Amino acid sequence: MNTRVEETVSPHDSVNRHWQRNLVVCLFGSFTTIVAMTVMLPFLPLYVEELGVHGHAAIVQWSGIAYSAAFFTAALVAPLWGRLGDRYGRKPMLVRASLGMALTMSLIGMSRNIWQLVALRLVVGFAGGYSSGSTILVATQTPRDRSAWALGVLSSGIMAGNLIGPLVGGSLPPLIGIRGTFWLAGGVIFIAFVATCLLVKEEPRRQSITTRAAGRWAAIPDKRPVVAMLATGLLLMLANMSIEPIITVYVATLVDRPERVTIVAGFAMSAAALGSILSASRLGRLADRIGHGRVIVGAMGVAALLLVPQAFVTAGWQLVALRFLMGVALGGLLPCIAAVIRHNTPDQIAGSVLGYSVSAQFAGQVLGPLAGGFVGGHLGMRAVFLGTSVLMLAGAAYTWRALGLRRGHG
Repeated sequence: MNTRVEETVSPHDSVNRHWQRNLVVCLFGSFTTIVAMTVMLPFLPLYVEELGVHGHAAIVQWSGIAYSAAFFTAALVAPLWGRLGDRYGRKPMLVRASLGMALTMSLIGMSRNIWQLVALRLVVGFAGGYSSGSTILVATQTPRDRSAWALGVLSSGIMAGNLIGPLVGGSLPPLIGIRGTFWLAGGVIFIAFVATCLLVKEEPRRQSITTRAAGRWAAIPDKRPVVAMLATGLLLMLANMSIEPIITVYVATLVDRPERVTIVAGFAMSAAALGSILSASRLGRLADRIGHGRVIVGAMGVAALLLVPQAFVTAGWQLVALRFLMGVALGGLLPCIAAVIRHNTPDQIAGSVLGYSVSAQFAGQVLGPLAGGFVGGHLGMRAVFLGTSVLMLAGAAYTWRALGLRRGHG
């Protein structure tokens, strides 16, 4: 029997006749909230120093703590917001996230010391989750044959926000000041809040009392694809982030002029995001046609192969080109992961399971830099690329087996 394993769907699945308008609003809201969240990257150390922290080591340390604080709380509460979305609706979760982030980002601009900044960054992670909430809403209320494409479009907007945010953050403080930049970011998120309130339309959903009593995990017909996607999401983020701590140091060994190190490193970091932006919707459309599992395995395999020459490049432009190609290969992974989970999970618990997926990805974002820094420091920078390549190949093999692709499934 040649049934695609990721299409094990529940009769509770629903399609929203407003799904295209919802996609546009979620795309705008995710882009603006991610821009607002990443706008601080270029000037965060300056703001930390302005708040009374002195000394290079202390500034770097507190900048890292303040930035990662939001990811820490976001990983903890993502399943909770997903569960509440299953119970009360996904739109209320978007409204909560956008309003909470608008208020918190504005308050960050009023911080008086480093403790207030860190505390508010923790609150941002707790209150946030607009992009992950958008992923859940789009995944659960979009036609199955268009879901990976729609999630690819949404993913492109999220990645574009990650690319544009630091660029905006580098240009605004000289014009309106650091605190003014935070207030502007809060105002932009408030616009997303208003648009979400007025324009997002969610179809009524039937809540299954039987499923709640039986337990969410027990309600999943085939758990293997879901577990595989949780592992794949963690592995993807770990692979992406493991390279981040060493790129600047690695680039320094490739360029002759020290003043060009940060420029080339910036291009190398942005190249992968740009490649993913360009490929996400196209790979999503391809996955809707040939199967999400095949695209996931193929993308991971290609990325694993592209990591090998990155360990042996001799010029900065070679690293930039290979990072761009790797971004192209990986661009469709997150939409496909969400699509496989959505197709193997009953609609009334989809938010909870996708929330666990978001937590797994945040865990990868935390573990990746730690692993990359440790391996790079003890075994050398080439070992980071080669080790990550082996992990990606292992992940592709595991996904191939878990999704039943060896038996001809999609």
